[in-house]
Amino acid sequence: MIEIIQARTAQQMTDIFEIRRKVFVIEQSVDPKEEYDQFEESSQHFLAKHQGIPAGTCRFRETENGIKLERFAVLKEYRGKGIGAELVKSCLEKTAEIYPNKPTLYLHAQTHAESFYAQFGFVRTGDLFVEAEIEHYKMVLV
Repeated sequence: MIEIIQARTAQQMTDIFEIRRKVFVIEQSVDPKEEYDQFEESSQHFLAKHQGIPAGTCRFRETENGIKLERFAVLKEYRGKGIGAELVKSCLEKTAEIYPNKPTLYLHAQTHAESFYAQFGFVRTGDLFVEAEIEHYKMVLV
C-alpha cells in the first residue's frame, strides 16, 4: 500500500530530509550544500509511505519559468513498487488544484529517468546539462 502525504509536520520533514540524504547525498554523492537549499520552506513537499514506512519524497515550487517539480527520491529498497509514479501523480493533481490557470510545469530529469517522466507527458526541451555533477535534461509537461 502506497500513501502520499503533503508534509505538514516536523516529523514528516525529518523523514523527507532523511530520504533525500540517503538517495542524493549518500547514494549519488551530491554535496549536502547543493541538496538542501533556500527553497525548502517555500516548496510544497510530499512524503510517500509504503506500508506505513517513509519510502519516497518530492517537492514542487513556483519559479519565474513556471512550477518546477523536483527532488524526486525513492529509497533503493522501495524502487520498482510504483512509489515514484504515485509521487508524480500527486504533484500533478496538487498543482492542478492550486494553479487552475495551468502554468508551465517542468522538471530537471536525470538522464536515466527521462523515459520515466515521459510516460506522464513530459518532453525534453533542451540540451544535456550538469546539475550537482549529474547529467540532466529539462523536461516540460505538454
